[in-house]
Amino acid sequence: MSSPYLLGLRLDGRRVLVVGGGRVAQRRVPALLAAGASVVLVSPSVTPALDDLIGAGQVTWERRGYLLGDCDGAWLVQVCTDDRQVNAAVAAEAEAKRVWCVRADDRDASAAWTPASGRVDEISVAVTAGGDPRRAAGVRDAVVDALRDGTLAARRERSRPVGVALVGGGPGDPGLITVRGRQLLAQADVVIADRLAPRALLDELAPDVELIDAAKIPYGRYLAQERINELLVEHARRGKFVVRLKGGDPFVFGRGGEEMLACARAGVPVTVVPGVTSAVAVPGAAGVPVTHRGVSQEFHVISVHVAPDDPRSTVDWTALARAQGTLVLLMAVERIAAIADRLQRDGRSPETPVIVVQDGTLPTQRVLYADLATVAERVSAAGTRPPAIVVVGDVVRVGQEIEMVRTERVP
Repeated sequence: MSSPYLLGLRLDGRRVLVVGGGRVAQRRVPALLAAGASVVLVSPSVTPALDDLIGAGQVTWERRGYLLGDCDGAWLVQVCTDDRQVNAAVAAEAEAKRVWCVRADDRDASAAWTPASGRVDEISVAVTAGGDPRRAAGVRDAVVDALRDGTLAARRERSRPVGVALVGGGPGDPGLITVRGRQLLAQADVVIADRLAPRALLDELAPDVELIDAAKIPYGRYLAQERINELLVEHARRGKFVVRLKGGDPFVFGRGGEEMLACARAGVPVTVVPGVTSAVAVPGAAGVPVTHRGVSQEFHVISVHVAPDDPRSTVDWTALARAQGTLVLLMAVERIAAIADRLQRDGRSPETPVIVVQDGTLPTQRVLYADLATVAERVSAAGTRPPAIVVVGDVVRVGQEIEMVRTERVP
């Protein structure tokens, strides 16, 4: 068999016939719609996902089986029923009318193949791999991933980012940074990184990238926020693309707003890449949902950088103690005794369950279960240290139940 001749079809407003309403059609129709095709679907029944597209007016549905003449006016035909005779009949009509037809059931009998495709910015990737869909998808994924994370540099020079990017690195595991965050990190000239940023990613930086350690060690070495703001502006004004790499999300106790204001006042363009915040991700990694039907309809995220009774605190601890929702406490380990005392004094039961997760999402993750009456003592005895997330509320029991069931089911 000769090699296929690959084309990029521009389907804007052109009629495309899809015969069959099952899972294959469910995969292919959205891609056709994204290409601007006018999709006509012929099938006695459709999947719920296709029904949703039909209900939204994006697809014309002929609710019946295939009839001779359905290929009239089509620029492309996709036939994907589970009946080989129907597929063959559609393909034969399309062939007679010189319309390209893709048969999902028989690659050798198909006049055309649908490639495994992906898109990164303005670059489209399409792979056929001799008609083997699994192999094609694997190659497609490898190329798309390389384009997205910058391993494969194929962007035009004019699209190179400028200014500053505030990138949320996620809760710790380098695999939890967003695709966009990793992509911009690979294009940086200068990286200013916190200690909670995913450190493994720094080893992937090119040798000529300038790395500035912002430290941010509690009660230890750190780079003053004012100096960080100055460095962002200084390097960006020199024509460098600067990535400010943070742990979690830049705007969740990350002082990203201050950095964005400093850049805005200096006329430096800023790109914000949200990150997976540890406030939700770390409890999740420990198997504790911050909300759960019938248990908690709300959760509160609190930064405890000062103790509850400190006059600088703006937190309404009395209201939190009386609320029934989940409390997610950041920077709380070293003040856990004062927090537990205050919550109990203001009305939370001493038996309220608590979980403390140290190094969440990392291989060194440690989990400690307690209640308000015992958490301070247990944290001290275990030597728990920052970074750690403290979760207070009945959702902790849900996490314990999940862990118990998983333990029983795993051989």
